[in-house]
Amino acid sequence: MLDVDLDPIENAIHIPEKIWFEMHHEQDACDVLVRMDDGIIYTATFVTFDYIKRQMDLNHAVSRELSCELRDVPCVRYAVIDTVHVVVESLVKDVIEDTIDNLLALDVFESYFVRVTETEAERINRTNSREQKRATKEHTAVVINEVLVVDE
Repeated sequence: MLDVDLDPIENAIHIPEKIWFEMHHEQDACDVLVRMDDGIIYTATFVTFDYIKRQMDLNHAVSRELSCELRDVPCVRYAVIDTVHVVVESLVKDVIEDTIDNLLALDVFESYFVRVTETEAERINRTNSREQKRATKEHTAVVINEVLVVDE
């Protein structure tokens, strides 16, 4: 039998306290920041089908140039997205908030959102200063308040 000591605070279900949206210039993608009720902040990129099409068009242009220079490179349309993106029909507030609610209800939120801030336990348990660390809540607050151009 495996004896696991679960910290009820660390494993509690949290709810979003505040959500920020930073729209990309092209208006087909936005970065979303979510602060949970425990103060931990997560981020994800939300995109529309227009974003996917734009990525395919960009790759097609590169592919067309390569196919002219390299005989064995066929010109094709494709999109390769190397980080997690949440594809939605539109980037309106209600759609994004409802998507977040669904991801939380399905218990997959942390599979698609990246935790930005570290917990106090992580900070204390870090064994050396070379270990990769997340942003502090203070750093993240500066980014949210002074760097991002966001809609709330």
